[in-house]
Amino acid sequence: MNKDKKIKILVAGIFAAAVFCVGIAASLRASEAGFFGDAWNFIKDSFSGTSTEMLLKGKTNEGKQEESAPVPLYKPAYDYEAAVVNAVDVASKSVVSIVISKDLPVVERCPTNPFGNLPPEFQDFFGNGIQFYGECEKGTKKQEIGGGSGFVVSSDGLVVTNKHVVVDKDAEYTVFTNDGKKYDAKVLAQDPVNDLALLKISASNMPVATIGDSDSIKLGQTAIAIGNALGEFRNTVSVGVISGLARSITAGSVTGFAEKIEGVIQTDAAINQGNSGGPLLNLKGEVIGINTAIASGAQNIGFAIPINQARRAIESVKKTGTIQSTYLGVRYIPITEALAKKQNLPLSYGALVRGTEEGPAVIPGSPAEKAGIQAEDIITKVNGESLEGGKVLASVLQKYGVGEKVTLSIHRGEKDISLDVVLGERPTEKEN
Repeated sequence: MNKDKKIKILVAGIFAAAVFCVGIAASLRASEAGFFGDAWNFIKDSFSGTSTEMLLKGKTNEGKQEESAPVPLYKPAYDYEAAVVNAVDVASKSVVSIVISKDLPVVERCPTNPFGNLPPEFQDFFGNGIQFYGECEKGTKKQEIGGGSGFVVSSDGLVVTNKHVVVDKDAEYTVFTNDGKKYDAKVLAQDPVNDLALLKISASNMPVATIGDSDSIKLGQTAIAIGNALGEFRNTVSVGVISGLARSITAGSVTGFAEKIEGVIQTDAAINQGNSGGPLLNLKGEVIGINTAIASGAQNIGFAIPINQARRAIESVKKTGTIQSTYLGVRYIPITEALAKKQNLPLSYGALVRGTEEGPAVIPGSPAEKAGIQAEDIITKVNGESLEGGKVLASVLQKYGVGEKVTLSIHRGEKDISLDVVLGERPTEKEN
């Protein structure tokens, strides 16, 4: 290639580069949101403190700026702490400690003669002047034998607690309020189904707990437990989360009380002996559960009765002085996916009406028999409320009163039918 040709190629290249640069400059002037323009603006805004806004902005096909949804930021830790403190402050005024007392024999060391039944000559031989002591009873004395918790639900002194806290008919119960006042308490009513009881104290203008909605709680939300921990540390507060819903447990106590409770809330907020009967709160300070049991041998596994299961009992006591519990009259098995697979059931949820060693599936003379419910029926809904998601039939029925008519959706064989049932009042001795 000769020298003149090389010069021509070089000149052409320089000209092309100049044209390209002119085009770029024109593009920058014509468009404020071009690539190089954005880069330059970003550099300028980085020094002016507005780069965060740039990151939240996008670009449309028409070249116009468009804001996307703002990125949510974590609330400061002190906001969360403030919410917990406020919830405790609101609710603790209505929380009470329950002390259980009973007349017990007073046993003392008393002089005794283990050879008193022997003839005198033998007593001298064996005793040889030695003084013996043994245990003897000297009357009775009122002593504290336990403690629990509760919370006030009416200004005239109606207190909710657990049934197992006040199950001893021979014991006396004393209530201590948050401000240190002391009241004698009377056991007003005990729920035949749930581990729930109500006490009455002679008081007025009592601070009342705010009742929440346990049907709206979610896994992972904050849970706050307040109670008389170990029967010694009044108004102890512990914080955790809702770690399980619709659990079924068998709760027992040192007094021999044992009862199967269905549909309870599981939480990792520390619940200790003495916390029983105290409230489980949400961050608003509303009662969403009644602390009732802990898992033996486990850590941070506690259970609470959903407050919605107690609502009707509380209202019943306010109106009638007793707890009227609804009664359907069936024995059933809650269906799980594992049970459905094992027994080849047509549905993986609902209540399978089936008899046990304790008796038939449908109790003779019960509302269920009168309505035409049969063994092996699967109850799937109550008044349109599905039993999916682990909902327990007994818990759903407790939302209704004695004498109310409910419509049950039932899967029978290969058909879906509906039956109307008028709920009765549970007999004194449980039959289902």
